Amino acid sequence: MITEEHRELRRAVRQWADAELAPRAAATDRDAAFPEESWRSYVKHGWVRMQYPVEYGGDGADAISCAILVEEISRACASSSLFALISKLGTIPLQHWGSDELKARYLPGIASGEIQASYCLSEADAGSDVASMTTRAVREGDEYVITGAKAWITNAGRSDIYTVFAKTDPEAGHRGISCFVVERDWGVEVTKIEEKLGVRGSPTGQLRFDGVRVPAANRIGDEGQGFYIAMGTLDRSRPTIGAQAVGIAQGALDYAIGYVKERRQFGRPIGDNQGLRFIVADMAMRVEAARGLVYRACGLIDAGNPHGDLTTIGAMAKCFAADTAMQVTTDAVQLLGGFGYTKDFPVERMMRDAKITQIYEGTNQIQRIVIAREIMG
Repeated sequence: MITEEHRELRRAVRQWADAELAPRAAATDRDAAFPEESWRSYVKHGWVRMQYPVEYGGDGADAISCAILVEEISRACASSSLFALISKLGTIPLQHWGSDELKARYLPGIASGEIQASYCLSEADAGSDVASMTTRAVREGDEYVITGAKAWITNAGRSDIYTVFAKTDPEAGHRGISCFVVERDWGVEVTKIEEKLGVRGSPTGQLRFDGVRVPAANRIGDEGQGFYIAMGTLDRSRPTIGAQAVGIAQGALDYAIGYVKERRQFGRPIGDNQGLRFIVADMAMRVEAARGLVYRACGLIDAGNPHGDLTTIGAMAKCFAADTAMQVTTDAVQLLGGFGYTKDFPVERMMRDAKITQIYEGTNQIQRIVIAREIMG
């Protein structure tokens, strides 16, 4: 349920994002550079604390509040929304399955913005098929030795800790995967930074682990629990990808509305044309429907998933919101006509940014498989 506190939060984040993030968004995209000033402002204004437990220096905000944070940042600058998304994703395993010692060691730094985290599950030949990963973790006394490579890692090279999934029993399929917190300085190598279509201010890269030694105490959960942790993490994080998609779509919708109300042809605003008004109405309906589904999923997280339907609703929220973002941003480009196709206007960037929401944290085709499996058996 949306409360007055949620509405106040939205107003505060929007005011900050419009002032601090939106003016830098085009340059961030053009230069494909991490927006350092925006990050510092994010930390300075305390938004970084919101998503982490109070006992570790966070604000302990509910999932709906965290979705609003992501949504409003995405509306202004999708690249900057990864500030709120990726360290949270990287620490969900730690928060839910990590030891008290590990939480105390790493979460305060994450909540203060002193350190950042990344989530290392995918590999070049093991994306949706997680069980086919080849990265190994071999136990040697009080340590594990991790060898392998990870791909599509958001915040590669900038993060200080990496939540790494590796096989401790390669003969056991998905039951042989375990999860570890690996510090960058232990030998994590960045082998490539990708050139991307969208969210260009957020680095995405490939990592190599060449015999990286990790204390056994840095294992999250039990040996062989990694696949369960990975899937449980994605259930909790997919709704915030939906929030990112909603924010991108809302930004495109807001800009398009302003444009069609001001752009004049044949002596009147083009927004007076019924055909264009219907496009705007459809865009607005899709955005609001996606927002409602995202908040429903977030509500399940806040309630502790009492009926066990978070997997289904979370997949629906991510999938529907991502498809909505792609449709709405494409429509926004169309409403601006030739101007929309140029970099002088933000909607072409929003369209490029929207595409990734249909791909990462499980493609929308995978989401449909998950949904069908959950409702049909």
